[in-house]
Amino acid sequence: MRRKKIHMKMSTGDRAFTIINSAIMILVCVAIIYPLYYVVLASFTDPVVVNSGKLLLYPEAPYLEGYKKTLSYAPIWTGYVNTIKYTLVGTLVSLGCTIPAGYALSRVDMAGRRILMFLFTFTMFFSGGIIPLYLTINELHIYNTIWAMVLPVAVSAYNLIVCRSFFESGIPIELLEAAKLDGCSDFGFFFKIAIPLSKTIIAVMTLFYATAMWNQFFNALMFLGDDSKMPLQVVLRNLVLMNQAGNIGSSAAELVTKQKLAEQLKYCVVVVSAFPLLAVYPFLQKYFARGVTIGAVKG
Repeated sequence: MRRKKIHMKMSTGDRAFTIINSAIMILVCVAIIYPLYYVVLASFTDPVVVNSGKLLLYPEAPYLEGYKKTLSYAPIWTGYVNTIKYTLVGTLVSLGCTIPAGYALSRVDMAGRRILMFLFTFTMFFSGGIIPLYLTINELHIYNTIWAMVLPVAVSAYNLIVCRSFFESGIPIELLEAAKLDGCSDFGFFFKIAIPLSKTIIAVMTLFYATAMWNQFFNALMFLGDDSKMPLQVVLRNLVLMNQAGNIGSSAAELVTKQKLAEQLKYCVVVVSAFPLLAVYPFLQKYFARGVTIGAVKG
């Protein structure tokens, strides 16, 4: 039997609220999306048009020297390889540290749980500083190695709290008690039950850590001394600095060309560095939204 659809009539107040709310959301979306759209357009638009302050709504006055210079710069591909390597290894190490730690801290029967949680939280507000960190990296003899990029950021206190909150709310204590009655050990419960039920938080942590590792810049400048080991962000920064206008002895025409190239390179490097993350993000967006909800309650 076919059911009839029931349409509820909206009151004047509800209709006004819906219209205003929709208008605000549209404005917020435009405010978020347009800067990204502008950067993409500016990356292949003549810098003269971009610098004129004109509102860019569609492609005009194509100028592709920035992309030609960027893509023909050999170190950029080495930088891509290094960044991918650092991101993959760093994400795996971070997951291997954060997920088990978050599960352990979610167990109410863990001795010293509150003290450990306090120590982790303390690091969110206070740190030793750059110089002690640099000295520590040197003392561990990992300077100019991949571990100098991975280990200092292996665990994020915020991500650890999010994981702990997930395990506290998503893995019922009754499930653990039932598993123990069946003879399951703590390690068996974690690997055979908790991990399979935690695909959401694993995807969220993968996204968080991979994004952070991909965008690492300052640590590379401090802890890497070999140009061949620099990540993409540093390589692109060097490319922009190399092409800044102002060389003494250049003719007026050469200075204008260099200035235009330098202006466009700023937009090109943003697109080149962000493109892989933007391509992957739509497939992980649903997990990102869940991660924000998971981290809403941290008590």
